[in-house]
Amino acid sequence: MALYWAANGAMPTTAALTPVTTGTAVKTLLQIATPSTKAIKVVEWGISFDGSAAATPIRCELVQTDVAATVTAHVSAGVQPYSDPNAPASLMTLGTSATGYTATAEGSITATRTGDLQLIAPTTSYVKMWPLGREFAVPVSKFLRVRVTAAAAVLAYTYVVWSEE
Repeated sequence: MALYWAANGAMPTTAALTPVTTGTAVKTLLQIATPSTKAIKVVEWGISFDGSAAATPIRCELVQTDVAATVTAHVSAGVQPYSDPNAPASLMTLGTSATGYTATAEGSITATRTGDLQLIAPTTSYVKMWPLGREFAVPVSKFLRVRVTAAAAVLAYTYVVWSEE
């Protein structure tokens, strides 16, 4: 079973991945769009912040939604094989209303399913790995999002590792 990885930015090459501001309203930092032919199981996800002082925790959500956010589209190089460097390309749908990062519009969501929900200090990080056989599954034609809501904006990195079923 191949695993895939994506973060909230373009694939880094000669420079490091650029962290993204959280803002103070709900904001999708990373979105994965499943096609009509493949579901996914989330194996791991993580998020970290660059806050320099303890403050109000940031609300962090890993959710499945029925509506896409408008995002900066990932390209295939940004959705990388994780466990096997020779794995075929991911089948996740790419585009500004599909797999991407840094949402500019959240869309009108009518249904969600929560995979994880945390209050995380802006000076720290969080990683969640599911036990095998208990992963958070996202069905076909849905959207997996990492969303945050912060009292004061800080910069963030986030990533998701998944298998395609």
